[in-house]
Amino acid sequence: MGIKKGTKLTDHPKNKILRIRMDEDTANKLKAVCEKKQKSMSDVVRDGIEQQYAELKK
Repeated sequence: MGIKKGTKLTDHPKNKILRIRMDEDTANKLKAVCEKKQKSMSDVVRDGIEQQYAELKK
């Protein structure tokens, strides 16, 4: 079949999906962080995971 036109090639494809439940307050906080940092929700969550993982390695 081949690669679709316009497909961004990457060394680290993001092919895993995470679905979470959160309360309204947490959702509002996430939205505020996304707007302030001009990042997607996925990017903010990935950054948070990296931060938590770095703390574990200390």
